[in-house]
Amino acid sequence: MDGQVLGGKSGLHKTLTKFVIGAMQLDDMMRYTDAGSLLIVGNRSKAHLTALKAGAAVLITGGFETSESLKKVADELELPIISTSYDTFTVATMINRAIYDQLIKKEILFIEDIYVPFQDTDFLLTHESVKAYHEKNAQTTHGAFPVIDANQKIAGIVTARDVIGKEHSDSIEKVMTKNPITVTMKTSVATAGHRMIWEGIDLMPVVNDHGILKGIISRQDVLKALQLAQRQPQHGETIDDIVKNQMKVLHEDELAVEFTVTPQMTNQFGAISYGAFTTLLTEAGNYAMKSRKRGDSVAENMTIYFIKPVQMDSVLTVRPRILDMSRKFVKMEFDVFHGTTLVGKALIMFQLLER
Repeated sequence: MDGQVLGGKSGLHKTLTKFVIGAMQLDDMMRYTDAGSLLIVGNRSKAHLTALKAGAAVLITGGFETSESLKKVADELELPIISTSYDTFTVATMINRAIYDQLIKKEILFIEDIYVPFQDTDFLLTHESVKAYHEKNAQTTHGAFPVIDANQKIAGIVTARDVIGKEHSDSIEKVMTKNPITVTMKTSVATAGHRMIWEGIDLMPVVNDHGILKGIISRQDVLKALQLAQRQPQHGETIDDIVKNQMKVLHEDELAVEFTVTPQMTNQFGAISYGAFTTLLTEAGNYAMKSRKRGDSVAENMTIYFIKPVQMDSVLTVRPRILDMSRKFVKMEFDVFHGTTLVGKALIMFQLLER
């Protein structure tokens, strides 16, 4: 937020516990204002002083200044007093949006939430032999291991496929797969799962920016985390959540999904946005696959080859039809109707996230 610190700069590092909007009488305002609060108020000098004495920081809206005596009090108490040109309503809206975004970010699972740390990771060194792989395999029953050099930098990965037919004396460095696909701590679990399924791998090394091995993740860990996340209550609402909330399954046997276009899902012309439309199709496809007792999936490829503008408050019916299904992929066609009028047709290839 744009603003100017008028006093108490040394307290900018302090953590806030709550926000108070000063839209009431002073005595009532102070009932809600205590240490760790941020009082958001206009040019009410008495409120500024009372809040500072209560241990709260002050954000003055409307671009107003404050007196030199109040700036001195703020410096002495090490409590920031800040002025911003925004009005109180805009400031409250911006803070609410920032908190909401943080809630959504907290719900996203990252590799750092589920990975097996280095101290618990079984690995091999580049100078070891195939014999070491077999010994490690017998001890742990794992089929794949990351390979690192003397500096703990990832050099490759070795699997049972790599050592088939190799002599026990052969070097691990010679038989391993070099330049393995890796992830970092801040890679999302969904991204890692998609990559593992697409590449057909069961183990991925977790590295830092310098390629130093920090741990590993397995396909089983990723799928468990994704399934657990789906069962957790959510606090922040994304566009996907808004779309899902408007969907209603009409027929279980011959699947059809009903959907109402709300104002949040429209573009500048008042018609359904492409983002909302693609989310609608993807979620309808997921419903169709779950009705066939298939697991989770991600859309791998989407082709929308016919679409008409659909206005706000329209009620759509989506009819997904499975064209082909294999162990790893599902090809599905979609017809989208507004009443009896066809308004969209699409083809999506889904990738199944199964163990």
